[in-house]
Amino acid sequence: MSFDFDRPVDRSHSSSLKFDARQAYFGRADVMPMWVADMDFAAPPEVTQALVARAEHPVYGYTLYPESLYQSLIDWCQRRYHWSVKRSDIMMCPGVVPSLHAAIEALTEPGDKVIAQPPVYFPFFTAVTQTGRELLLNPLKLENGRYSMDLDHLEDCAKAGARLLLLCSPHNPVGRVWQRQELLDLLSLAARYEMTIISDEIHADLIFPGQTHLPLADLTDSVNVLTAIAPSKTFNIPGLGLSSLLVPQKNDRKAINQVFDSWHVSAANPFSITAYEAAYRHGEAWLDALMIYLQQSLASARGFISHELADIDLIEPEGTYLLWLDCRQLKLDNQALRTFFIEQAGVGMNPGYVFGDSGAGFMRLNMGCPRAQLETALTKMAEAVAQIKR
Repeated sequence: MSFDFDRPVDRSHSSSLKFDARQAYFGRADVMPMWVADMDFAAPPEVTQALVARAEHPVYGYTLYPESLYQSLIDWCQRRYHWSVKRSDIMMCPGVVPSLHAAIEALTEPGDKVIAQPPVYFPFFTAVTQTGRELLLNPLKLENGRYSMDLDHLEDCAKAGARLLLLCSPHNPVGRVWQRQELLDLLSLAARYEMTIISDEIHADLIFPGQTHLPLADLTDSVNVLTAIAPSKTFNIPGLGLSSLLVPQKNDRKAINQVFDSWHVSAANPFSITAYEAAYRHGEAWLDALMIYLQQSLASARGFISHELADIDLIEPEGTYLLWLDCRQLKLDNQALRTFFIEQAGVGMNPGYVFGDSGAGFMRLNMGCPRAQLETALTKMAEAVAQIKR
C-alpha cells in the first residue's frame, strides 16, 4: 500500500491550533506554521474509515473502554518492542499532560521536589509548579553537537531529596533516543535513592534507522517506573486526546484514579476509543511508510542547512519529527531571534527558551509536513539570514 505524504492537506479554518492560532501566537496569520507538534499528514486511512463507521451509528452516548482497546496496546508493545505489558497496569487517560499532573499529585506531596531535564517539553515544568511541588532542573549536557544526561548533577538533585523524575524518552525537543547504558545508569541512580520515574514515551514509534527505543520499564524490576504512551504522535491523532499510563503498582493506580475522579474528567469518548484501537491494529504499514518519508525529509533538511544555512547548526535527531536548531551564531537574544524568523523569514517556530533557559538561542522546527513545505520554509530562513549577513 502506498501513502502520499507529499499531498498537501489544507488545515486552515479547521480550528487547527497550528494554523488558526497563528495570528494570536505570532502576530500575523501568514507565517508558515512549523511549530505545534502535530503533523500535516492525513491520518492512516484505516483510522478515518473506523471513525466514519462509528459516526454512522447515530448515538454517541457514554462509552466504556472495551477490552479490545487494552489488547490493541498490549499487542502493539509486544510486536514493536518485545515488551510484555500487563493488562492490569494500563490506565486510560485524557492525554499525557493530564497524566503527568495526576501522577505528580497522587504520588508526591505539596513541596516535594520533582526533577525535569531541560531543554524539555515545557508542560513538564508546569506539571510540577502548578501542583505545588518544587521543580529541580537537571539540564542536559550539549557536547560536540549531541546531548547527554548529567548524571553527577542528577545525583545531587536526588541527594537534595527529589522524589520523582520526569523523563522524556525519546526526548522532545533535542531528538535523543536514549541508549541502553544511559538508561541503565539512570535506573541505577534511581534505585539508590528510591526515586520514582515517569517516562513520557509518546514519541517512541518515531525512531530513525540505527536507533532503538527501549521502554524504560522493561529494563528494571527494582525501580518504580510509570510509562506514558499513546498513538497520538505516531498516527497524527493528538486532537482525539486518549492516552495510556502504565502503572505497575496497584496503590499508585488507585491514587491516580482518585485524582482523575476528583477532576470529573474522562477520556471515554467513542471517537477517541475507535481511533486509538484502529491505529494500533491497522496503522503499522502507514507508520513504516511515514518513517521512510521523514528520513528522506531529514536528509533533505540536513543537506540544505549544511550548505545554505551555515550560521545554523542542526542537532542531529535520532527520533521524533522535530528539528532542534542551534541559532546562537546569529547572536540574537531570545525575543529578537523569535521576531527575526517571524518578521524576516515568515516562518513560525517554537523558540527554544520556552523549553527552559538552556534552550536560549535555539529554535524547534516541525518537519512533519509535505517536503515541499519544509524546503520552502528552510529557503525563506536562508534568505532572511543572508539579509542580516550583508
